[in-house]
Parts: sequence; structure tokens; C-alpha cells
Amino acid sequence: MYSACAVALRAGARRVVRRVPKSARALPRAVAARRQISTSAARSTDLTTRGMIVQTLSSVGSKREVQQYLSLFTSVSSQRFAVIKVGGAILTDYLDELCASLKFLYTVGLYPVIVHGAGPQLNRLLEDAGVEPQFEEGIRVTDAKTLRVARDLFLQENLKLVNKLEEMGVHAQPLTTGMFRADYLNKEKWGLVGKVTGVNKQAIETAISNGYLPILTSMAETDDGQILNVNADVAAAELARALEPLKVVYLSEKGGLFDAGGQKISAINLDEEYEHLMSQAWVKYGTRLKIKEIKDLLDTLPRTTSVAIIHPEELQKELFTDSGAGTLVRRGSKLQAVTSLSEFKDLDALKNVLIRDRETPDAKETVEKYLDFLKENPFKAYFDSSMNALAIVLPASEGRQATLATLTITKSGWLTNIADNIFTTLKKEHPSLVWTVKEDDENLGWFFDKADGSITRQGDVMFWYGIENGDEIVKLMKDFTQNGRAMLGNSNLESRLRQAASKPAGQQVRSYSTLARRPALPKFSISNRRGYLTQTNPNPPVGKQNASMDRPARVALIGARGYTGQELIRLIDSHPNMELHHVSSRELAGKKLEGYNKQEVIYENLSPEDVRDMEKRGEIDCWVMALPNGVCKPFVEAVWEGRKASGHKSVIIDLSADYRFDNKWTYGLPELVQRSNITQATQIANPGCYATAAQLGISPLVPHLGGMPHVFGVSGYSGAGTKPSPKNDVENLTNNIIPYSLTGHIHEREVSAQLGAEIAFMPHVAVWFRGIHQTISIPLNKSMTSRDIRQLYQDRYAGEKLVKVVGEAPSVKNIGGKHGVEIGGFEVDKSGRRVVICATIDNLLKGAATQCLQNMNLALGYAEYEGIPTM
Repeated sequence: MYSACAVALRAGARRVVRRVPKSARALPRAVAARRQISTSAARSTDLTTRGMIVQTLSSVGSKREVQQYLSLFTSVSSQRFAVIKVGGAILTDYLDELCASLKFLYTVGLYPVIVHGAGPQLNRLLEDAGVEPQFEEGIRVTDAKTLRVARDLFLQENLKLVNKLEEMGVHAQPLTTGMFRADYLNKEKWGLVGKVTGVNKQAIETAISNGYLPILTSMAETDDGQILNVNADVAAAELARALEPLKVVYLSEKGGLFDAGGQKISAINLDEEYEHLMSQAWVKYGTRLKIKEIKDLLDTLPRTTSVAIIHPEELQKELFTDSGAGTLVRRGSKLQAVTSLSEFKDLDALKNVLIRDRETPDAKETVEKYLDFLKENPFKAYFDSSMNALAIVLPASEGRQATLATLTITKSGWLTNIADNIFTTLKKEHPSLVWTVKEDDENLGWFFDKADGSITRQGDVMFWYGIENGDEIVKLMKDFTQNGRAMLGNSNLESRLRQAASKPAGQQVRSYSTLARRPALPKFSISNRRGYLTQTNPNPPVGKQNASMDRPARVALIGARGYTGQELIRLIDSHPNMELHHVSSRELAGKKLEGYNKQEVIYENLSPEDVRDMEKRGEIDCWVMALPNGVCKPFVEAVWEGRKASGHKSVIIDLSADYRFDNKWTYGLPELVQRSNITQATQIANPGCYATAAQLGISPLVPHLGGMPHVFGVSGYSGAGTKPSPKNDVENLTNNIIPYSLTGHIHEREVSAQLGAEIAFMPHVAVWFRGIHQTISIPLNKSMTSRDIRQLYQDRYAGEKLVKVVGEAPSVKNIGGKHGVEIGGFEVDKSGRRVVICATIDNLLKGAATQCLQNMNLALGYAEYEGIPTM
């Protein structure tokens, strides 16, 4: 019996190396020398270092983002890059992840200043010694005995971190004494607790200039030599005040701050949002205190400094992408808003802003005419004091939606997130909005993040948000399809400038706006909520140079013509860096492939010999085997034979179950498998649909299993394919549910093998078309609360764009057409030793086609989510 997704397939089928930026040459000579050594190592055959960089940059974001932030971070003296506060729990539970992240920064020539605590470890030691830890107003009361234990512990933890880094090839220097000068905070109340009065910057600068990461403890000394205990958060804040870094990072197990609904807060602009936030009922206790402490800190630092609260595994993504991964807090910039040209203090400055990065023929004349247009029409402009970002909105009128007429943002505006600040304001003041962007805009992913839907026409993309009426959306799409940007009339400055640029003088190129060259993106995309679209990693992994920027990756699809096959064809059609070159189907040979628009493709009936010869000639970069179980072996062996003869190494993705149990193949579930394994793989077994949802639904609790999990799964009838059978007969399914393979299903064995724990699986098919719902009963080896379990899942899947953890049990009707998995429910029985969790997945997308594209992206050297609308 084939699995739901396998049957459907049967029916159808933040850079590897980096140069030292010019700005790094301004750093001390010893540091610059070490950075050159580090980047040279990245070019060497050190596969550990190279694999780490490939893994990181294929998952964090685009080359543009990484280069942009790296240039920013290396434009200041090394001690001003970042202060990172490491809590004691991180040293205990996430030491490997922390050191891997620090190694990456060190490899690319960045030297954060690390200060750590050891609070949880100290509590345990004191309790073991029979000493009850005492706190007053959240501050540890420290007597002589407590201080002695704390000092020994801090030295021990510091040495543990330093030794681990040294083992990984990172030079680290312990700075454990004389780093903080302090007075007693209140000797009568808290004992030997210090208030920092000074920081020894010289020792930090010397360590960095000698090529070492400085590792500090949060111990301070008085002028007469008395050691005092200082809270690590306080020490980090005082260190930041002394060094004025670009980033202050607090590493947290939770990975950020969360709102009332349990959703992670992506960014907070204090100037705009602080008072509103502090008035919210859910902002209380630790969250309220943390926000207040961060505001107090940032108020004393330059506006270029921001604070990030992040999980150690997501450090690179937070530092090197626009979207980040944790919670970013910055002072932001107070926005100004005007509704007439007379309110601008300097019209010449406004003209210069509208022209910047848009130097086209007759640009000045075009802008003058545009200002004349604004004099005669209502508008509202939003900008910061330095005009690093400017947005002009034309309000809604009869028969027309509110329109973002122009948006111009400098490099500084992107880096300091003023763009986000402006869009937050736009969404507050304009419930719905329409705007257009060039399809090759290098910041296109950011616009996708802000939109509910989009459509592409001849190089332009129209976005919208907040339009709930389906008829309005259809009308808007038709208008754009027929008229393109002209539908916006004279309101769109970009369109006016584009017309001017079409004159013979030729086109200019922008650096940080909306004209940078980029390949095509999806022709049409709409969803209720979009995540950040990661852009291309233009440097493929080692051995994968076929996926280069000079041409798209060439894909051959063997055996696909049904529901899942069409989804994969649609995804590849929308992918900016992949092209279908061959589609093989015995039944459809000679017919034109419908639904693929990049070029004409005719179905073929390829034999294994044809496949071998094509591999010999190096014609294909990725083979997708979309065949029933037990059928693809001759084709796979043909690829292997072609490899031997030519040395060409394409990637094979097998969508059947044939190689899921073969340890010579890489199992392609990116959320649970080391992504570095996939980036280096040339043969990948795509997981099953039921198996994907079940593993994601069980995996975080594997260490806590008290028995065998039972999975009750129900799939829509698309999983039974197009060949008529009782399982896809709608009349037979109406008012009915059909069980099948109730023991020994292939996915039962697959999940058990991957999790390393036996599970029981009972599949069923129902009357809806697409989507799977699983109810998973999991016995526990200890008593746990629903809240604890949900937090476990939120922590485990923090930053995973295709996994969404929700409170209530997810609904199968809401997962259709979405590219990820939703997990929720978390109902615990009265004993606390059994939990029921529900998971939903679209069997045709994340259960098959989307997951295949994730694996293709990683293996071919592209960003993992390229061409995939995220949850």
C-alpha cells in the first residue's frame, strides 16, 4: 500500500568564502591580519569550517543582507561590534550551539565581547551545601560564603567556555579579574553586591588586538580590592555603556519576548511603541522589567545601538538578516507625517530624497512634475528626521484603494530598521494598502513579509494587505494584469522615473532601493500571512558549482503528472533560480506540459539509458524521482553510472520510500536533520507526508517518552491519487471515513526509525480533498504541564519558518494550500503523564512538493526557502 503522498506522486509526479571588507583595513593591524587568516581558512579545504559557513549562509539569508551587515559590523573598531551576555543556563544546556555561533563570527573576522553569569549553577551549589539562596527585589543577597562559592564557580564556568572555544580553533582569553570597578550597591541590604562604576576597556582592546575573543565574568572589585558580585545583565549593560557597541545581545533559551498570544515579538521601536506597550495588560512581571531595563540602557547609548534577545542557535540569523530571528529592540526614529508640501521645511531636500539612487535622464524634471501632482492631490508623507526613509501614501477614494505611491530608503534606513518603523505606522493608519515594486528589487523578500498577497506582471510585482473582499482582490488583479503600474496613474513616482529611464541615455543601477538586478520570483502568490522570504545564496556549497548565478539550475522530473507533480511544477515555475528541462511520463509523452511558463516543455518517456547519457553529458543539476515505491532504482543507478563516466555530480531527490531506510542517503527533513548534511548531499530521500507531520509532532518529547506514542491520521483523498479507487471516490467517502494499513504502514516504520522510538500509526482517508490531520497521544515519563510542553515546542521550533506552534488544536481546513506544519492542542490528562498533540500538514506541499524544494534549495546552494511562501 502506498503512502498518501507516494500514491499522489505515482498518479503524477548569511557564501562559502568572503573577502575582508575594505572597512576592516581600518582596524588594528593585528586584527586585520587575523581576519585575513580567518577568511583564508574559509577558502581552504577545511571542510569543517567551510561546511559551517555554507550551512549558516544557506539558511540565514541573502548575500546582499550578509555583506551589508558584515560591512556595517566591520566599519567600527572591533570592541564596538557587539556585547553578548550569556546566561548560566546557556553555558549548561547550549554550550555547543553557543560556541558554534561564536566560531562563525570569529571565522568571518568579528570579535564580540562576551560576559557571562552562572546563576542557575550557583543556586544548585548553594542548595547542595545547605545554603538557601536569598533574593531582595530580584537581587541576590551575597555574604562571604556565597561570594566564595560564586567566585570559584565563575572561574570554572569561564574556563569551560574558553577551553571549548579553543578546542574549536577559536582563540579566547579569560578576563576574570580587574574588568569592572564597583562600589557597594547597598552593603546593609545586599551584602557583597556591587554597583559598577568603571570598565577596564584597555584589557578588552588588547585581547582583541592580539586576536582573542574576550570572555568576562560578572565579578567586580572595589578600589581597595574587595571582590563584589554583580548581576550579569547589569554587567553587560555597563559594558555596553562603556564600549557603545552596535549590538547588545542577550542570549535566552526562549529566544525572544512573547506577546499575549504566545507569539514572538519580532521588533520593538521604543520611540514609537514604548508607551503603548507598557499600557498593555499582558506586559507585566519579567517582560515589563526587561523592556524597561532595555529602554534605560538604550537611552544612554547612540541611536545606532540595538538590543537583541535571541536563542544561541539563531545568533547568525539575528545579526545578518533584515528579518532576524529573536526580538530586536531599538530606539528607532520618531516619524514625522505631513499632508501638504508646505509642511516640509526644505523642499530642495525633499527633491534630493526623491531623486537619490534614481539618477535617470530628466530625473529632476520628473520629480518637479511629481511635486506639482502632489500639490493638486491629497496625500500623506511619512519620514524620519534624517529622511533615511520616505513614504508617500495617496488615501483611498471612490473606486480606488489607498496606494503607497513612493517609498525610498537609504542603506542606513534598512540597517536601522526605519523601514519597518514606517510600515508599522502605515498599517496602523491605513487598514488596507496597495503598492508595486520591480520584480528584481533586492529587498523583494521584505515586501513579501509585509503583504497579504501579490501578483507579478512583466517585471513588476503588485502587493496588497488588508483587502478582505475577494471581489475587490479579483478586480485589482485584473486591473494590474491589463495595465501594470499604469493602473496607479500619475501617483507612482517610480513609474514616471522608469519612463524617463527608457530614453536612450540608458539605465542606472541602485544600490539599496528598488532597481538592483534579481531573477524573477513567483508569478502569483497569496496567503493570509507571510514570513520573510529568504533570498538566494549565490555561492553554492562545495562541489555544487552547477548552481551558479550565470544560469538557473536544470531540473529533470521523472514520473510526475498528478496532484503533487503539478504542485512541484508550479513551485519550480515560480522559482527564480530553477528551470524544468525534462519531464518524463509514459502516458503523456509527446504532449506539452501545461502550467509551466518559463519555456515550452514536452513530456518525454525517458529510459534509464537516456538518464545515464544525460548525466554523462552534465545536462542536469537535479533529478527528482517522482515514482511509486520500488520503481526508481534503475533510474537512480543510471545516474550513478553516468557520474562514474563523467565526474558530473548532480543531486537526486527521491520522493518514494525506497531509500528512506538507506544510510547512504540523506534523509531530507530540514527541521530535524542537520542542514549541513543536506547541503553536502547528492542523494536525498524526501520524507513521507504523514511521517513529516508525525515526526515534527513527536520529536521535542522524545527525551520524555514514557511509552509508545499512538498517531491517528486522517488524509484528504488527494493522497490516494487520480487513479479511481474506493479511497478517492467522493460518493463512497461522503459521510464516511476509510481506515487502511492499520499496522505496519511504511510511515510507521519510517517515523520509528528516524525518532529512534517505536510509534503506532493508524491512517485513514476522508472526504476532503487535501490536508492531513493527526491526533497524537504521547505517554510521558514524568508529570508535565501543558504550558511546559508548549514552551518546549516553541523553543524547539523557534525560527523554523515552516513550523507554526499554536495554542488550540489546528484545523485541517486552515492548512490546505499552506507550505508548513501547524502543531497545537497540548492537552494533558489529569495524571500529567500523557499529552495529546495535534498536527496538520498539506500532504501535497510540505508533505511532498514543498519539502522537496527545500531539499533542492539546500543541496543546490540556494537559500532554503527560496521560492517558498512561508507560514
